[in-house]
Amino acid sequence: MITVGPMPPEKLAYALARYSRSPDSIQQSIDWVRTHDSSKFLESFYFQYGHASIADLGHVALSWEGVSEIAAIEIEDEQLWDGQARSSRYQDFSRSGFVTPPGLDPAQTEIYQAAGRRLLDAYREIHGRMVEALSAKLPRPDSMKPEAYQRNIAARAFDVARYVLFLGIPTGVGQVTSIRTLEKQIRRMRSSEYGEVREVAEEAARSCAETPHCAWRPEVQEEPLAPTLAKYVDPDQYPGQAKADLAQWAAENLPAAARAPQDAVVLTRTTDPLVDIAATLLYAVTDRPFQELHELVSGWGRARQAEVLDVALKARSRRDELLREFRGGPYAFDMLIDIGAYRDMHRHRRCHQTRQAFTWQHGFAVPQGLVEAGLESVYEAALQQARDAASELPGGSGHYLLPFAAKGRFLFRMDFAEAEYISKLRSGVKGHFSYRDIAWRMKVEMDRVDPELGRLIEATPPWVEDPLVR
Repeated sequence: MITVGPMPPEKLAYALARYSRSPDSIQQSIDWVRTHDSSKFLESFYFQYGHASIADLGHVALSWEGVSEIAAIEIEDEQLWDGQARSSRYQDFSRSGFVTPPGLDPAQTEIYQAAGRRLLDAYREIHGRMVEALSAKLPRPDSMKPEAYQRNIAARAFDVARYVLFLGIPTGVGQVTSIRTLEKQIRRMRSSEYGEVREVAEEAARSCAETPHCAWRPEVQEEPLAPTLAKYVDPDQYPGQAKADLAQWAAENLPAAARAPQDAVVLTRTTDPLVDIAATLLYAVTDRPFQELHELVSGWGRARQAEVLDVALKARSRRDELLREFRGGPYAFDMLIDIGAYRDMHRHRRCHQTRQAFTWQHGFAVPQGLVEAGLESVYEAALQQARDAASELPGGSGHYLLPFAAKGRFLFRMDFAEAEYISKLRSGVKGHFSYRDIAWRMKVEMDRVDPELGRLIEATPPWVEDPLVR
């Protein structure tokens, strides 16, 4: 067993790639890399010849600080990704201010910032009054130290107050990813509809060509982080063009939507890959439930089903990967849930996720604890004021005022093992009540659709509580 100490990501990728291509030991491969140019190797074998697995061998650690929640969602929207973001369940965001989206004129900036200040005022008020309400409802047990009790009460109050946090709130995201994933991430973000996200991606690309900002050994002169990568991160235009083509096709060919009420979690068991992919592609560019689309597409002939895939592939070049909507699993959970809950569920990587466009049209979640504390009027006023302000802002700028309470539609496709894992993990008493409810509903839906498998899921019902446990 030979361990390898920290190396620059591109050097490590070169050493391990050469190790697989020669009879030399790893020590000899590292010695070789010390005297040879890794950038020429990567440019030839990774970027020119397409040996993409080489870029999985070099990993980078970086942190995105002071970015909005919208940017954080875009950053984290990679399946092969490892990282952590600041938690809205444990940290006080009342003094963090907020990110103002670029491109607003002075009048629009004032509208946005006034709405942001009102939401933070509501956040502070709701948290303070929830602490009082929870302290009265849940007296400290003799066995619990006062400091631990106060932390638990404050955290449970944040669980409610976070519903008026909004997507313009700044956060931090730390990540460790391979060079290949970082390349995809930057290229995808450079094509984002949000100017801030494009700017963040540009900065990330520049940083790859620089030495690390934080050095473990300050006395050692570090090499640039990933200089070759920085040259090959042009915006990825294909997904955006494919979505535009699909949206146009859907507008011209789909019948009027049913607009029937939808439960928070609806499970569809998929069995026909052509139908499943076509329905998922249309889900991504409409505001319709997945089950409605799946039933609609199932009734079409094979030629019309295949037409949807052809539209999605029309703009694809030889180097473009298939869209994520072509990936899936037998269980499709369509979730109409609040954005805060989605931020928690978004962390699950062992599934395939499709997000519909952010919108105000699905309304807001109202936590029961807030109603019991008599804060419903404060809450509703803050959300309505934010919605009114957003209607005066252009394009995606209004999305920055979307509170965590706003509902959206999110599709999670997975196998049974992942469904069992999420249901069991997220339904536990330590979790936030919103995703506990989702995890329980996933188990209930599995009982309905596949009872022989549903019985294997040991989920905790949301009515089983231990509010002073974290």
